[in-house]
Amino acid sequence: MKNLFTTILMGLAVLSTTACKHPGKDAEVITNAAPENADQISKNIYVDSYGEKIEVIINNTKNTATVHLSGKTYDLKKSDALPEYTASNEEYQYSDIKGNITFLKKNVDMVLFHLKKDKKESGPAKMASY
Repeated sequence: MKNLFTTILMGLAVLSTTACKHPGKDAEVITNAAPENADQISKNIYVDSYGEKIEVIINNTKNTATVHLSGKTYDLKKSDALPEYTASNEEYQYSDIKGNITFLKKNVDMVLFHLKKDKKESGPAKMASY
């Protein structure tokens, strides 16, 4: 009886110690979320009549334009003194004036890319009947 009582007492002691242990708190993981890109960026690809392709990425927030032409990249800054959207650096100038896309080398006045966008047709004209 004494042996049984000791065994039960030991069993209760083991159960009480394991039952009273709470799982440790998980370490709090704080992650800093990357700030969302709040820049206003527009990306356009134009193809001229010769099949040459130009990619223009305009960042309106930073007032910059990135032009990709013939495997080269040109970084330009918006020019407020010139009309419509015009961006330039020391050597190159990009402009989008009334649908005329022009990219040129300023020092030698050489046009590298030119495209005149077609104006959208309004459809057949409606005649008024009297």
